Amino acid sequence: MTTHLLITGATGFIGSRVAAAAHRRPGVRVSLLTRHAAPATTTARTAPPATAVPATIPGDLADPRSLHGSCTGVDVLVHCGSLITGTPEDVAAVNDQGTKALMDEATRAGVRRIVYLSTAAVHGRGPFRGVRPGEAPIAPASTTSATRAAAERHVLEAGGLVLRPHLVYGTGDRWVVPGLVGLLRELSATLTDCPTLHSMIDVDTLGRAVVAAALSPSLAPGAHYVNHPDPVSATDLLAAVAAQVERPPTGAAVDIPTARTRAAGSPMARHHLGMLTVDHWFTDDAFWKSVDCPPGDGFPRTFPQAAPWYRSYLSGR
Repeated sequence: MTTHLLITGATGFIGSRVAAAAHRRPGVRVSLLTRHAAPATTTARTAPPATAVPATIPGDLADPRSLHGSCTGVDVLVHCGSLITGTPEDVAAVNDQGTKALMDEATRAGVRRIVYLSTAAVHGRGPFRGVRPGEAPIAPASTTSATRAAAERHVLEAGGLVLRPHLVYGTGDRWVVPGLVGLLRELSATLTDCPTLHSMIDVDTLGRAVVAAALSPSLAPGAHYVNHPDPVSATDLLAAVAAQVERPPTGAAVDIPTARTRAAGSPMARHHLGMLTVDHWFTDDAFWKSVDCPPGDGFPRTFPQAAPWYRSYLSGR
């Protein structure tokens, strides 16, 4: 029996990996929600077989009316679409109102499983050390995180599953590691004595895990953390970035108080320093036991595979 799986946000950093992983699954017919109208032969009403290019279904999360009919015939909805930057009104329109309209459509169409790719940032700034699902309050510290928390509520009210990674890295990442490189440039040094722990996952494993969760018969609705089981210390994270992507100009190391002084004039550097120096470790063994997808190798083995892409991306910045 073929499962019809619809993915939103399939052109994004994570969504593209979800789409690729879904397309490799036997017995799964993949459709992609897109703002660009598709030819009549590739809409949901005449979707191609699973061996063909994924069908495209027209729909725009910023325009709830365009979503009507988008979930017709869909068995599983994987919602990866989010707006991360933009005006507060635009971000809310996509993440909050857009998700609400999509959930209404999924409910009307009888979609049997809904998965939403969220973020652990809905909990705010921490500290979080060994936190399990249900132990930390929802306390977003930014407009974007607040709208994604609102999206979570809509998904959970529709009986869906919410997945919360923390730091996602790998080829195509333009936020996590580039932000750390920017911090090292601002400091002209790396940090000493920073043992805080951070949950991380490489983007390819995350893509596979999202699809596994969408198709798992044993993972119940609710919220789960999706990160590699082994957290990474800030010291090891920065050391890997400095050794494999870009070494600070002086090669020196400074303590946290000195780093705060040097970063005082850069809001972005202050943001990344503030994140690094506070624990963000979320644990959820039940997730990996419930899905047909091992967490694979951790940061020390997977990060070097992405390092050449980071060096190329950052070389002219």
